[in-house]
Amino acid sequence: MKVNRREFLRNTGLAAATPLLLSELVACTSSSKSDENKADFTATAATVVAPSINEFGIQLWTVKEDVAKDTKGTLKTLSDYGYKFIESFSHEGPEIFCGMKPKEFKAYLESIGLTIYSSHCDPIYTFDLKREDEFKKLVDDAASISMTHLFNPYMGDKIKTLDDVKKATEGLNRCGEICKKAGLKYGYHNHHYAFQKIDGKYPEDIFLTESNPDLVDFEMDIYWLTATGQDPIARLKKYPNRFRYCHVKDIYPEAKVKEITATEKINPQFPYNASCNLGTGRIDFAKILKVAADNGAQHFVVEQGRFDAGPPIQAAKADADYMKKLAFA
Repeated sequence: MKVNRREFLRNTGLAAATPLLLSELVACTSSSKSDENKADFTATAATVVAPSINEFGIQLWTVKEDVAKDTKGTLKTLSDYGYKFIESFSHEGPEIFCGMKPKEFKAYLESIGLTIYSSHCDPIYTFDLKREDEFKKLVDDAASISMTHLFNPYMGDKIKTLDDVKKATEGLNRCGEICKKAGLKYGYHNHHYAFQKIDGKYPEDIFLTESNPDLVDFEMDIYWLTATGQDPIARLKKYPNRFRYCHVKDIYPEAKVKEITATEKINPQFPYNASCNLGTGRIDFAKILKVAADNGAQHFVVEQGRFDAGPPIQAAKADADYMKKLAFA
């Protein structure tokens, strides 16, 4: 039942009270209400945790089919979802600008609230000196739009022996020298094979210890570390300030991974086909990304390669929603 203030005063006899008494009553009531509101606000604020990552991006490989069909429309959609930058890709040749000229590409991204810092590029540049001029042109194009990194995304087909690993490391440094002259850095993005020992050593440990930190950075793909039983936190702490980027990519619980492995045809170059929407797998990103940020990580890039809950563009939205709420533990 709703009772107005005048009826309340008349029915309780307070209408005849002295003005002083009334003013004290009103003041007391107002003060109590104010204190209650303040306490309620404080309690509510204490339960709301601000997100820890203000700017996150997406690797375009996640929505590659959408990009191929409608490049500009897909990029605009990603911006609408809340992504602030994109990471491009090219696994063959120098094309990383989605079919546009570099400055045209950058201008369009800026017009829709996006930017680009990095791209995966053709792994052959790490190994083939005959392609060096092509790589230099790519580096100059990337520098012309203020990109910061070019990453080798995969070397599994070329890493069989320790000599192969050492040659690859030399290639990382050589490409890093070319990038440095243009104001960029070269880098390496890990896959599963980097954690398969060769003569008792992990290839990635050799990449990290024998590459020049002034020339070569690393992009940690947390999914692949988890899939191969590695501890991302331990590696971040062991090699501080080397992992400037992290791929934020979730993996199903172990039982689901075993089911997939047992029932599906698996590409040996990309085993563990078990990525899933962020927050539905087993990776503790709140904890890992906090350690990453404390140890030099600068950019967090969403990536997904399997889509059981809907099409890739729908997964990109779900992943963005997760990132917008993620608070470090």
